[in-house]
Amino acid sequence: MSRPRILDRFSLDGKAAIVTGASRGLGQGIAVGLAEAGADVALVHHSDASETKARIEALGRRCLDLRADLADRSSVPMIVEKTVEVLGGIDILVNNAGIIRRAPLTEFTEKDWDDVMDVNLRALFFLSQAAARVMIEQGRGGKILNVASMLSYQGGILVPSYTASKSAVLGLTRLMANELAPHGIQVNGIAPGYMATDNTKPLREDPVRNEAILARIPAGRWGSPEDLQGVAVFLASAASDYMQGFTIAVDGGWLAR
Repeated sequence: MSRPRILDRFSLDGKAAIVTGASRGLGQGIAVGLAEAGADVALVHHSDASETKARIEALGRRCLDLRADLADRSSVPMIVEKTVEVLGGIDILVNNAGIIRRAPLTEFTEKDWDDVMDVNLRALFFLSQAAARVMIEQGRGGKILNVASMLSYQGGILVPSYTASKSAVLGLTRLMANELAPHGIQVNGIAPGYMATDNTKPLREDPVRNEAILARIPAGRWGSPEDLQGVAVFLASAASDYMQGFTIAVDGGWLAR
């Protein structure tokens, strides 16, 4: 029996993707998910992405390993040029990389503010700008996925720069969608809920906070990187061609509570 035609719209065969923060956690899950759907993937990271690379290559897909410091804007041209050179273009960009700093508002330092904003917002904007230029020149459209957060919708505590950056990601996703739609480029977001990653390790290790968080999640568990794969493939594929400027929460029901 042949595959139903609707499933073909979710295929990423022949597509070239960039995923930032792809060495582990959510970025690794998204990168592997895109590869499973058929994409070749450029991994942008600042540590060791060998595990992610091995998993993608085991699927028979091409994988480009790009070590870069996203806080340094000069890394953007290298990322774009290398991806085009090795993978033949850019069809998908996933802005996943993010960092967090925790301290009370009255004690929060300028460095902790700038470090977070540089990676979570500035790098996202300028890499999107550079990738969009390539997509426009290619003339075949494209997909940009921005990873937001529950703190795009809520204030949180002890993470002022993270909340500010992720709130801005929500708005910037809408602006980018408006400007790039005429070029056939769809820009949407993913807002992960409470995921079991390095960023949330302090919360999971705090018995009081961990219990309080789990008590509010209808699904009754922390999310995993694999929980984002389906929505990432959807937003990166032709199945979402009429979606523009919307951020999907993958949160186990947190926002519905």
